[in-house]
Amino acid sequence: MLALSALLQQQSGASIHAPHVRGNAKSVIFLFMDGGVSHVDTFDPKPSLNKYSGQPWSGDATRKWQPSPWKFAQHGQSGTWVSELFPHIATCVDDIAVVRSMKAHLPIHSTGVLLLTTGHNLAGRPSLGSWMSYGLGSLNENLPGYMVLSFGHVPVGGMEAFGSGFLPASHEATIVRADGTAIENLAPADSSAQQDIKLNFLRQQDADFAMKLGGNDAVESAVRNYELAARMQSLVPDVLDETHESKAVRELYGLDDPDVNTRLYARQCLRARRLVESGVRFIQVNCPYGLSNGTWDQHGGLKAGHEKNARQTDRAVAALIKDLKQRGLLEETLVVWAGEFGRTPHAPGPDGRDHHPEGFSIFMAGGGVKGGVVHGSTDEFGMHAVKNICEMHDFHATILHLAGIDHERLTFRHGGRDYRLTDVSGNVITSIIG
Repeated sequence: MLALSALLQQQSGASIHAPHVRGNAKSVIFLFMDGGVSHVDTFDPKPSLNKYSGQPWSGDATRKWQPSPWKFAQHGQSGTWVSELFPHIATCVDDIAVVRSMKAHLPIHSTGVLLLTTGHNLAGRPSLGSWMSYGLGSLNENLPGYMVLSFGHVPVGGMEAFGSGFLPASHEATIVRADGTAIENLAPADSSAQQDIKLNFLRQQDADFAMKLGGNDAVESAVRNYELAARMQSLVPDVLDETHESKAVRELYGLDDPDVNTRLYARQCLRARRLVESGVRFIQVNCPYGLSNGTWDQHGGLKAGHEKNARQTDRAVAALIKDLKQRGLLEETLVVWAGEFGRTPHAPGPDGRDHHPEGFSIFMAGGGVKGGVVHGSTDEFGMHAVKNICEMHDFHATILHLAGIDHERLTFRHGGRDYRLTDVSGNVITSIIG
């Protein structure tokens, strides 16, 4: 029965649901900016912060309006505003759509990360990547449908941010580390013949056990994962090996940058492109942790901290967009750049900002997104999203739509009811779709 199930799934394109709508994006690359990037210092310039600099915020007299320490300028034919923090991303603005009116629920990292990645403030729900894998399957039976390119750090929301929740466990993320052994326990310890004997024995044992239980997702997923791991052994090392790339590509991404975190982030972004070429549906690239904390969470030391984070990510993000475009892959690959919330326009001190879910910025590129546009806005100080407000379920609905999935129809029966990523709300942001 397990073999028959696998064959039927393979014949149906290894997907649970066929595409609902016409979508450009065969794959999604999610560039997760952990910690909360300050919108008023990156993509949402606020001259009023300069005008009222140092004056007390009406909500709390101990907090003062704080202008951005970085200059903004318009770029590209679209004239999109970008701060000097991102000189490389600024060269790509005609390919990206900036959403300035994002809203989250709470100013807490754990709930913010879970809301961003799973659509819910509490743990236990499937992640966006798992929903994509479940909904569309993988384009390559020898690779997982969902991979997280990590720096060995688990976000505040926990491993649930990458988890499959109540979806079959085979849709959980495969973690790929930036340095050292990319995937643990992947290299075979035995000869091919010995490994086949062991796998056949495990398959039979698991099949017998599952039959006694009357069917069990954990056991069946274990069988599928063993088989997938065996197929990955020959393919993954080659896919992740950036030494095959030309000198021009290495320079584009910054693979030889003297800063180790910049270099490692460049490696993960390049790997994301290679995984897209190999048919992986959803790739998440985390922030470059390592020698120092890599999050954008600067309550103090904003200038030094944001400059470090920008320096380590800006070049590789722009390189990824340009590289995909020149290879003809950008139109079928959705690139998403987002954190869990923004940062306050006011602060108790002169060099820091706090958590701010009431209004912040993200951007998307490729995959059917209309480049050179800005959707929504915050008020004159950047306090609240006020025009074309985009809730997190709208954000998720748009990503699924661009991948060919109707967010209202992608459901899973669990605990006596149908669940979906967007719960009972969500509207596609049509203004950013080309």
